[in-house]
Amino acid sequence: MLKAVIIDGSAVARGLLNTVLTEGGYDVAGQAHTCAAGAVLLIKYQPQIICVARDSVEADVDAAKAMRADYPKALMFMVSSEFDAASVQWAHGLGFNGFIVKPFNAGTVLKTIRNTVIAMVKRQQKAQAEAAGTEESGGDEA
Repeated sequence: MLKAVIIDGSAVARGLLNTVLTEGGYDVAGQAHTCAAGAVLLIKYQPQIICVARDSVEADVDAAKAMRADYPKALMFMVSSEFDAASVQWAHGLGFNGFIVKPFNAGTVLKTIRNTVIAMVKRQQKAQAEAAGTEESGGDEA
């Protein structure tokens, strides 16, 4: 079961997302209202999924960058009601892997996470295949 941490200033939003993730088979290990409090939970639980509200990121961009640097294998999702090209580009620039749109639709949230996990696995498999191909052809050159 994949572990998740939710960081959102809204207790209602945290609760709703917690319910969606838990009912979807994820283990919500912790919830925090700020990125600073969330950083402590990340150290404690080492989650594979980190959901961070856009407001929390805007309040502490450096903390969001640190999360990405400290947990490079974790899937980070920005949670926001705003979903425009500029927001997407900004979030990708910070290292977020995907977006969870408010108001939450359980099916959409779970599908977004599932598709992101699948895409990540495919990228890793492709990289491993390319590395294996490079190693095999590396010895042929003289």
